[in-house]
Amino acid sequence: MSRANYETLVIALMLLLLMAGCRQTSETTALDIELTPADLTWIGEQVFRNECASKTSCLVHWNEGEAFPSLGIGHFIWYPTSVDGQFVESFPELIDFMQQQSVPLPRWLSELEPFDAPWPDRAAFMQAVVSEERDERVSLLREFLWATRGAQAEFIVRRARSALERVVAAAPEPRRESLRNKLRQLVGTPGGAYAVIDYVNFKGEGLSAQETYRGQGWGLLQVLLAMPDKGGPALQRFRTAAKMTLTRRAELAPRAIERDKWLAGWLARIDTYQEPG
Repeated sequence: MSRANYETLVIALMLLLLMAGCRQTSETTALDIELTPADLTWIGEQVFRNECASKTSCLVHWNEGEAFPSLGIGHFIWYPTSVDGQFVESFPELIDFMQQQSVPLPRWLSELEPFDAPWPDRAAFMQAVVSEERDERVSLLREFLWATRGAQAEFIVRRARSALERVVAAAPEPRRESLRNKLRQLVGTPGGAYAVIDYVNFKGEGLSAQETYRGQGWGLLQVLLAMPDKGGPALQRFRTAAKMTLTRRAELAPRAIERDKWLAGWLARIDTYQEPG
C-alpha cells in the first residue's frame, strides 16, 4: 500500500471513530432538567400549594395517621428516634443540602444530636404546637422554613435530577430506552418537568424495596412503566398512569385511611400536572 493510500485509510478510520463517538455521546447523553429562574419559582410555588395550600402554618405539620412530622414546602419526612419508617426520610437530606449551601440553621436544630424529630409522637407534637410560647422549636422551625423556600425548591429539583438516570437503570433492560424517551418528552416542557419533580418529591423515585405494598411500588419508576409510549401528549399519559398507580397503592394499602381519605387528594394533585398558563 502506498504512503498516500495508507494516510487516506488512517484519516477515514479516524473519521469513522469520531462519528461513532459522537453517536455514542448523543445516545448516552445524561438526562437532565433545565429550568429558567421563572420555571423554578413556579414549580416551587406549585409544590408549596400542593403540600401546604400555600399556608405558612402548614410548613410544620403532622398528618393524622402518620408516625412522623412533615416539614417545609415539600412536606419532607422526619422520623422520631423510636420510629423506623417504611418511607424514605428526606428532611435530614434537606438540612445537609442547606448546610452545604451555607444556609444558617436555627441554633436548636444545628445542635440536635441525634438528628431525629424531637417529638416522639403526634400527641406530643400537637401539645408543642398549642404551647409554642414554652416550646419555641415549632415557631422557630416554621420561620426558618418560610425564609428558605427557595433553597427547598432547589433541593426538590436536585433530588429529581439525580433520580432520572437511576430510575432508567432500575427498569428492565428492554424497557430502558422507552423510559428514557418518556422522560425526555416530559422534562422538555415546564409542565412535564413540574410533574416529574413534584411526583418524585410526593411519592418518591420508586427504587426502595420498602416502599411497596404486596410487592407493588408507587414511585416514578412504576408510573413510567405504566405510561403508554403513545396515545396523546406525554403529560396526559403521565397523569393517567400516575392515577392508576396511586389508585392501586390505595387499594393494596393495609390502612383504610389511604382509600377513604387520602386517595381523593392524591388524584386531585395529579390533575395539577398541566402546562403553566
